[in-house]
Amino acid sequence: MFEHSGVAEVAVIGAADQQSGDHVCAVVAIAGDVAPTLDELREFVGGRLARYKLRRQLEIVNSLPRNAAGKVLKTELRARFDQPLERS
Repeated sequence: MFEHSGVAEVAVIGAADQQSGDHVCAVVAIAGDVAPTLDELREFVGGRLARYKLRRQLEIVNSLPRNAAGKVLKTELRARFDQPLERS
């Protein structure tokens, strides 16, 4: 996903899922003015990842939160985006 031209940086977290317990959520900082869609990113990585690893949730941010050493603070991302995925 990082290789996509619309993605500046990306972090992947586990988020709650009412049906399966959890799902994959991609948090993306965009490169440029236009954010890629979830379908666009799923198609982009579709040939490189197993189907179950494809993201079901996409969140767009200006930048990823980092600590003083430069590590992404996934605990902050989970606190912000860990919402149960609603299914129809």
